[in-house]
Amino acid sequence: MVSVPASLTLTRPAEPNSEAKARLAATVEGARDEILELSHRIHANPEVAFEEHQAAGWVVEALARHGFAVEHPAGRLATAIRATRPGGRGGAGPRIGILAEYDALPGLGHGCGHNTMAASGVGAAIALAAVADELPGEIVFFGTPAEERGSGKQYMIEDGLFDGIDAALLFHPCDRNHVETHPLASEDVEIVFHGLQAHAAADPWKGLNALDAMILLFNSVGLWRQQLRPEARVHGIIQEGGTAANIIPDRTKAWFMLRSPDQAEYERMKVRFREMAEAAALATGTTAELDFSGGARSMKPNATLEARWVANAAAYGIVDQGPDPNSGSTDMANVSWVCPTIHPELAIADEGTPGHSILFRDAAVTPRADETTLLAATLVAQTAYELFANPGLVEAAWREFREGS
Repeated sequence: MVSVPASLTLTRPAEPNSEAKARLAATVEGARDEILELSHRIHANPEVAFEEHQAAGWVVEALARHGFAVEHPAGRLATAIRATRPGGRGGAGPRIGILAEYDALPGLGHGCGHNTMAASGVGAAIALAAVADELPGEIVFFGTPAEERGSGKQYMIEDGLFDGIDAALLFHPCDRNHVETHPLASEDVEIVFHGLQAHAAADPWKGLNALDAMILLFNSVGLWRQQLRPEARVHGIIQEGGTAANIIPDRTKAWFMLRSPDQAEYERMKVRFREMAEAAALATGTTAELDFSGGARSMKPNATLEARWVANAAAYGIVDQGPDPNSGSTDMANVSWVCPTIHPELAIADEGTPGHSILFRDAAVTPRADETTLLAATLVAQTAYELFANPGLVEAAWREFREGS
């Protein structure tokens, strides 16, 4: 049986599938060293979005060892993975997706704990592979690049890699335990202002100051925030501000992110942001170049799948804390508009530990994080097993998905 923190009370689920679930947990425990070594190796070798070549390679090696047929690269992304293991009872059953992420944050490393997500996804795949002969349908593993920037899952959706999937499951580390999350619709915006260089002391009137345009945009955003809904977010950094203090900058560059819990409201924000950039350019005589990319959508919830996760987690003493009030954004939400999806969170650190921080990065390789990684692998595998074993659950999840369209 998978180990859990001492504060948790482990109980065996008193359900028809309890024996199978116990075997899944035992398989995860038996693969403990393999799963945790993968988590620690990815953590020690962080790779940013679209550059996760080592991590993807290590994941592929693990899947192949456990009988998966691996497609890598999958689709257009060099670090994407799609691996399959058919059930021994034929192809008449569902196709359940087990997901993993492995990209890191620039300059910070695994401050979002994606090493635990990669390892737990592989761990769940290992557990399900061990019982594959008794399953209908197909186990489908997705290694998904570029969650932190670029929305790799959207590329994979567009490439048809999620076609025919009946449910998608992915754990995320947190400082609390939640199955219901409400991530914000989000998009990256790269903005470049183009001006004209001149000597800043001798003849500044001959220049067109691209830095002035950028400062105007940041000031406009600051004033705009008081009219935004409290849940909306706009934040950015200046990546290029000029080359020397005595040269009028002819080029500046910034990276912004726009977020909203409501997709329609986000679209209005996007229009407004473009207008503010164009106004800053007009005021300074410069030109603005905007590039929107990496769109993440708002999450489409699925109470049918959420209920099964909560029940399975409760058997290990995990009490769900209700909807996550502090969701960021994720391209897992994009998947939720393709098939029934859950993106539950389990704590790897004390409540109040901020994500995207050194504290969270360091927490992602502690003994507590290791135990949570193993528990997450078990819960993902057990929830997937229920979907294989009970066609009515899959039908109910799809019925809810369609009614929520």
